[in-house]
Amino acid sequence: MTHQVYAFEPPERFVAGTVGPPGDRTFFLQARGGGRVVSVALEKVQVALLAEKLEELLSEAHRRFGVELPEAASEPSDNDPLDTPVDEEFRVGTLGLAYDVDTATVVIEAIAAGENEAVAVDPETEETDDDDLDRLRVRLTPQEVRAFVERARRVVAAGRPPCPLCGQPLDPKGHLCPRHNGYHR
Repeated sequence: MTHQVYAFEPPERFVAGTVGPPGDRTFFLQARGGGRVVSVALEKVQVALLAEKLEELLSEAHRRFGVELPEAASEPSDNDPLDTPVDEEFRVGTLGLAYDVDTATVVIEAIAAGENEAVAVDPETEETDDDDLDRLRVRLTPQEVRAFVERARRVVAAGRPPCPLCGQPLDPKGHLCPRHNGYHR
């Protein structure tokens, strides 16, 4: 079976987004460029972790290589919905991040989940032994990374509000909070 590498170096657009109502959302990374759109599904926690690790990677690149850190986006940020139709190419198992000193860009790789793979993020390695798995690769400038991170955080935060006691998402009808021993609030 041949694996597919969807490379966007650079993409015209790379965003995190969702499909579906809060509480039943599916999260996607979507890259567009060269007349094609690729969407890969992942978990909400992966989107949050990716944003956090990208922020750390920018700070590390600044500290080690003197990379200029972009200010928060001054121009209006991308709040447009995902490009449709949203066709899932694969479900992400592993996310890999690397900073390319030569081109001053950040490389993000979303690698398909294997048969029995647990979800993982390894910010240190760009290369993996998952060479037989499909992958989406994008190359972004630090400014594009900052814009991606800001949108990803908005997308994650746009879901159901967390319970102030246990942190689990609140449904409009309330929820069984473990802190209340199963009683509704």
